[in-house]
Amino acid sequence: MNQLNLFIELTRLKKPIGFMLLFWPCIWGLTLVYDFNSSLSDYFFFGSLFLAGSILMRSAGCIVNDVVDKNFDKKVERTKNRPVASGKVSVRLALIYSILLCGLAFLVLINFNKFTIYMALLSMPLAFTYPLMKRITYWPQLFLGITFNYGLVLAWISVSNEISLTPLIFYAGAIFWTLGYDTIYGFQDIKDDEIIGVKSTSIKFKNDPKRFLMFCYLIFIGSLIVVGIIMNFKIFYFFFLIVPLILLIKNQIIDLKITNTLNCLKKFKSNNLLGFLILVNILIGKLI
Repeated sequence: MNQLNLFIELTRLKKPIGFMLLFWPCIWGLTLVYDFNSSLSDYFFFGSLFLAGSILMRSAGCIVNDVVDKNFDKKVERTKNRPVASGKVSVRLALIYSILLCGLAFLVLINFNKFTIYMALLSMPLAFTYPLMKRITYWPQLFLGITFNYGLVLAWISVSNEISLTPLIFYAGAIFWTLGYDTIYGFQDIKDDEIIGVKSTSIKFKNDPKRFLMFCYLIFIGSLIVVGIIMNFKIFYFFFLIVPLILLIKNQIIDLKITNTLNCLKKFKSNNLLGFLILVNILIGKLI
């Protein structure tokens, strides 16, 4: 039981916000491309595969992140008790867990068409080099956005077996969504990060964070509007976009207190609700 608890802690399975933020772009892309006049069984089948893949790959990514950052994590109050940083789990065992999780993720992946499999494998370097970016650039959140939202494109091609402009526009906008919410998340550790020399957009824009967040979220909402126009969605889709827009601007920008770690964590977690609202909005566009 002790080893099981350490595994759960290592993979952050008790914190579903991580894999849900990976899953939302997948289900957005799937919903956007899917023909709901056909059987719903394939929709739910593909959706369950993307959920399983999100859980497995996020868990593997957390382990790699902890191994790479173990010396940094020891110096940060929020992360010093993580299994690898605290020595409760060895680097060797952690890497074995990560390889096993990637193997299970590959078994999920081979259920898709060849194009999806190839495109997914191309993203692997992005997934496992992200932890290194905070050492060399103030934009590690940008690399996270590129990685975390890639599932949107994969979901599109899993159904259509081809790429088009629509998912690419949505993907670009979603990158800015991640850029925003992970900047908020980074404010929790900003004092420790500055001391140990870790870079982030949280540090880069600490003097004027709300303007930067407004810029990111308006691009995200703008991409949703453009996608709605391309997909010929009716007015209901655009009307209901007001709800996530208010959530973003009011909850994550106006009410944000970057010096309050609990406030930052709460704003970050609210993106789970936002992901659901965007899904509902796409369903409205597709079905009404």
